[in-house]
Amino acid sequence: MSFDPLKSSAPLIVYIDFKSPYAYLAIGPTYAMGDELGIEIDWRPFTLDIPSYLGSARLDKQGKVAQSERTPSQWVRVKHAYYDVRRYASLRGIIARGTEKIWDSSLAGIGLLWAKAQGPALLRAYIGLVYERFWKRELDIEDVAVIERVLDEVSARTSGFREYASGEGRALHDDIQQKAFDVGIFGVPTYIIEGERFFGREHLPHIRWMLRGKHGAPPDVAYDDPSIQRAPNGAKGPLAVVIDFKSPYAYLAVDPVCRLADELGVEIDWEPLIIGPATQMEAAATASDRGTRHRRMRTEYLKSDLARYAAARGLDLRGFEEHRDSNIASIGLLWVKRHSRSDASKYVKRVFEACGRGALNLEDPNAIAAVFKEIGTSLSGFEDFVKNQGREELARVQSELHAAGVFDVPMYVLNGERFFGRQHLPLIRAMLS
Repeated sequence: MSFDPLKSSAPLIVYIDFKSPYAYLAIGPTYAMGDELGIEIDWRPFTLDIPSYLGSARLDKQGKVAQSERTPSQWVRVKHAYYDVRRYASLRGIIARGTEKIWDSSLAGIGLLWAKAQGPALLRAYIGLVYERFWKRELDIEDVAVIERVLDEVSARTSGFREYASGEGRALHDDIQQKAFDVGIFGVPTYIIEGERFFGREHLPHIRWMLRGKHGAPPDVAYDDPSIQRAPNGAKGPLAVVIDFKSPYAYLAVDPVCRLADELGVEIDWEPLIIGPATQMEAAATASDRGTRHRRMRTEYLKSDLARYAAARGLDLRGFEEHRDSNIASIGLLWVKRHSRSDASKYVKRVFEACGRGALNLEDPNAIAAVFKEIGTSLSGFEDFVKNQGREELARVQSELHAAGVFDVPMYVLNGERFFGRQHLPLIRAMLS
């Protein structure tokens, strides 16, 4: 029977790669959800081709970069990703040491297929053992003898594995990779439910809602599991929230963080960051190489994901397609903060909502001045502020944010810690409680 990357007899398909720390962090919560709901999960290997879209790099034994083909922007994101992984791993007591190179994890994926054929309990043991040891740097996942020993340790039959790994298993693995990629699966963990794709463990609340029958309003994205309650709490505000008015992703973050701040009595310090087209995820040029296809798939997926969560909240996003310059609206935020920090949230909400409907030109000082009238902010001196001091202040804010490691929106900064994306709000809430 031909392999179908989007269908299974199980209600949930999960694609993973053993060299992905984000997939590692997804294993525990995903199994916990499956146990809670009493469902079968169809685990499948998806071996990432990281150099094709994120550049390649290799560290020496001291952890210093020995070879790199990554851009400075790629390094910023990679380093933050590992920082983020270690933060959540530490809450669970998991060791996740950065790898010294980009591994070929296909053999470990073939081992997954071999273990899977021998039952779910054995597969679960194999997945857990490979992840734990690999991220402690105790497992060479490119060595067939090492994978064979892991299979033996979890009581799997090993006779014939080496032949399978170089023959039938390799062919099946490669077929899964090609067909999965061709239908738009580009990263891990990727969940497939009812034919829909969900990239990242932040979608587990929504997936649980679907598996339970879609009762009530669908939940938002969240890294939400019991381990976040172990985070050090009692943090004090203000909570800095970095936004760009031309970003619909920042728009989706506004209401949730405002509710959190209101509930906990925390002040929000809104900061404007002007992001470039790369972080706006514009469509990649048409080409057939894997890296370009990957970037195009990611762009298309993120836009559909954005639309999915916006529709669930009844938000209009059509206006964001018209804007490429948010400097004037950002200077407007700095003006409001000068006059009344308590009015900043009103301004942010009003600008985003009107922009989403296509009813506000972010580049028009007169349109921004009209917002000031609505929220009761003084206009006296704003025209001159836009031309002179406001631009200088905006440039200074950009410089300070970049120096602090802020590279995209929405980003939250609390007590010096950076959090990229609204999925971190459960942890931020726990820290502030």
